[in-house]
Amino acid sequence: MNYSQFKTPQGQMFILFDDSFVHGVYFDGQKYLPDFRQHQELNHHPVLERARQQLQAYFSGESDGFDFPLAVRGTPFQQAVWQALSEIPCGETCTYMAVALKVGNPKGVRAVAQAIGHNPWSVVIPCHRVIGSSGKLTGYAGGIDRKAWLLKREGADIPL
Repeated sequence: MNYSQFKTPQGQMFILFDDSFVHGVYFDGQKYLPDFRQHQELNHHPVLERARQQLQAYFSGESDGFDFPLAVRGTPFQQAVWQALSEIPCGETCTYMAVALKVGNPKGVRAVAQAIGHNPWSVVIPCHRVIGSSGKLTGYAGGIDRKAWLLKREGADIPL
């Protein structure tokens, strides 16, 4: 496995990838950050270039979508939650309860929150678009300030 890092307006980001897929996109300092010392730093590769270009376009406001290949590995429940996150339109938010209902587990809000917190594709699978039922920003492995910045960047209506 390889990794590379680059600067964003919200700090360093790391991309974990192999010859075919991106395995993770992480902010420096976020929860559940892998130990990159176990991987080789590589700064030029077609998979990396495609991911980095699209992430830079996102942060500069030129694009809101991503289409580079993700290695989606997780439990079936995690995969269902991450798929539900992928369906939240840019500039919109939804609640943890709405995600729980979407995946057919209305009593599983905490399990949904845990799956969201372990999402390894920050920004790409938009866990930052999930807010508390009160409408307030809650929980984000990359930090609440980053979550607020990302939502503002996307034009979402968020509480001040």
